[in-house]
Parts: sequence; C-alpha cells; structure tokens
Amino acid sequence: MKEDTVLKQEKNKYKRANLLPESGNKKMSVFKEYVLLTLGSLLIALEVHLFEIPNGFTIGGVSGLGIALGKALNFNPANFIIILNVALLIIGFIFLGRLCGVRTVYCSLAYSGFIKLLDLIMPIREPLTDEPLLELCCVIIITALGSALIFHYEATSGGTDIIAMILKKFTPLDVGIALLCVDFAIAITAFFVFDIQTGIISVVGVFIRGLLIDAVIENFNSHKYFTIITTKPEAIRQFILEDLSRGATVVNAEGAYTGEKKTVLYTVCRRFEAVKLRKYVHTVDPEAFVVITTSSEIIGSGFRHIQ
Repeated sequence: MKEDTVLKQEKNKYKRANLLPESGNKKMSVFKEYVLLTLGSLLIALEVHLFEIPNGFTIGGVSGLGIALGKALNFNPANFIIILNVALLIIGFIFLGRLCGVRTVYCSLAYSGFIKLLDLIMPIREPLTDEPLLELCCVIIITALGSALIFHYEATSGGTDIIAMILKKFTPLDVGIALLCVDFAIAITAFFVFDIQTGIISVVGVFIRGLLIDAVIENFNSHKYFTIITTKPEAIRQFILEDLSRGATVVNAEGAYTGEKKTVLYTVCRRFEAVKLRKYVHTVDPEAFVVITTSSEIIGSGFRHIQ
C-alpha cells in the first residue's frame, strides 16, 4: 500500500513538472495536426503538377480523372481537378453528412488551392525527363508520403475517397476495395485517352501506390511495446516517467523456476525512445529479461484516440 502511495506521488509530481496545461497542450496538438495535413496536401499537389499532368498518368483519384477529362476535352486539368473536388465534396455532404468531416474539407480545398497556385506560378506542360518509369517512381513515393500524412490523422484529400465511402455505405464493398475499384476504373481510361504505354503505367501505378501507402502508414504508426522483467524496477520506472515522458504498468512477479521475486514493467514508446530505453535497461540491470514487440495500433493516453 505504501509503495502504491509513493508511486502515485511520483506520478503527480511528474505531471505537474512536465506537462503543459491541458488547453495549451491541445492547441499545440491541433496546430501540429493541421501543419502536417497542409504538408500532405502540398506533397500530393506537387506530384500531380510536376509528374502526373505532364506525363498523362491517370493513377486514380480526382487528379487522374481530371487529367483524363482534360486531355479528352482539351481543357486545363488543374481547373478540372478543382471543379471535381468541390463537386464531390458537395455530393459527400449530401450522402455522407458528418463522415465528410472538417479535416477532409480542409485537405480537399488545400489540395485544390495548391494545384491552382502551382499552375499559375510554375506552369509545366512537358515531362521533366524522358524516363516515364522514373517519373512514375517519383509519383508513387511522393503520393505515398503525402497520403500517409493525411490518412494518419483520419482525414482524406476528398475526391474519389468520397466516392469509395459512398459505395461502402450503399454496397457490400469495404472502403479499401471500393477505392481500389474506383482508382482502377480511372486508370483504365488512360488506354483510351493517351496510349497503351501510359495506360499500363497508370494501372501498375495504382496497385504499387496502394501497397506503398499502406507500408508508410504502418511505419508512421509503429511503436515499441516493452515487457521488462527486472530486479531493479525503481530506476527503470523513473527513467520511463521522467526521461521518456511515458507511463508504465508495474506488476510484482515470481520466477517459475527460481522462485525469485521480480518486477515486470509494461510500457509503450516510439522507436527513437525505444533505443534509449533498451540501452538504459541494459546499463542498470544487465540481467534484465526484455521482450520488445512492434505494434501499429496503440490506443490511449499519449497515443491515438478513437473519435
């Protein structure tokens, strides 16, 4: 009982000394969130302007549909992308209501604005290189990074994501399959609007981009889960609380074979923090038994919250 009281006092002292006021912490979190959403929207707009439009890649999404329609109707693709994004946002609000949330509206409008701005200040009508596969790699990598930043905050850049959510609502398809179907259908148009080479590149790009986006999102969400069995828990617990600014669960245990009294600490931290913790545990207690696992789904205080 006394040990529990001391632990609570240490935690309260730590919180008072290290945590910002709740309102200030929340404001900083929201500011960071929208900075990264803006960066994600800018990255997607850049790859569309620099690589997709000049090469005629129709790798799904509103950008792909806008590029195909722009070529077929001899109209500026950037303007088509803006018109389609706004139209789909309106459709989204009609059919989805709150599912078409504030973040999606923000990202969609930011993406459309960046497309138009880039078209005005840096017009590009020809491919940057004569290597379409190289430019496809640039498209896939930049799109994966931008989309992952946006998806990480449970937002979308609008466009065909809204169509996919509508299909999910009114058909048996889940959102991943629905989005793949929509993007694949758009990629197919490249065969008719451009040529066979562009069509093949677009279809391949749809599948590779989907895989890479999943991989990047998994990497963003990756955390390390520690199970530490030690005879020197106090120093390790203090390091977790004060140096890593993380919480921990402490459990008294007994070795099955030796019967020795030990303590088990459970904690979760980010990858760069995990390196520090692993080294510290080895320094304090070289005999400690440490199990480290990777997880991309950590829900709770200090991590993700279900909204």
